[in-house]
Formats: sequence, C-alpha cells, structure tokens
Amino acid sequence: AIKKINLQGLGRKELTVNEIVIMKTYRSSSAVNYLDSYLLGEELWLVMEYMDGGALSDVIHKTCLSEDHIAAISRE
Repeated sequence: AIKKINLQGLGRKELTVNEIVIMKTYRSSSAVNYLDSYLLGEELWLVMEYMDGGALSDVIHKTCLSEDHIAAISRE
C-alpha cells in the first residue's frame, strides 16, 4: 500500500522524517510495516505492507468501539 503525503504546506517536515526513521528501525508482526519511501515532486510516497480491509483511519471514523474492545486491541 502507498500512503501519499503532500509536503507543500506541511509545517513540520522533520516530524515526517522522524516518523520514517522510527518505522524503518522498529518492525512488528502486530503492525503494518514500512517498506520504502519515494519523493515525487511535492509528494512523499510511503510504501507500507498491505492491510486488507482499508485504512485504519477509515475504520476508526466508521466504527464505534467499546472500552473493552479498545483495551483488547491495545493489548495486542
């Protein structure tokens, strides 16, 4: 999967660079892992493992989880 980030108007680019460094350093079988990144014009493309079911942000915005479910997900 590719996450596209528009760098134009992005206030703190160093935060994005720090995020990439952290993703490159730490890998987990419980999380979607970073594979590579490319700079194309004003867009930064982050290549990530594919997550079947769509983006996590879509799930969060369309699903109401109970506190027990959130605790179980956080524990895992």
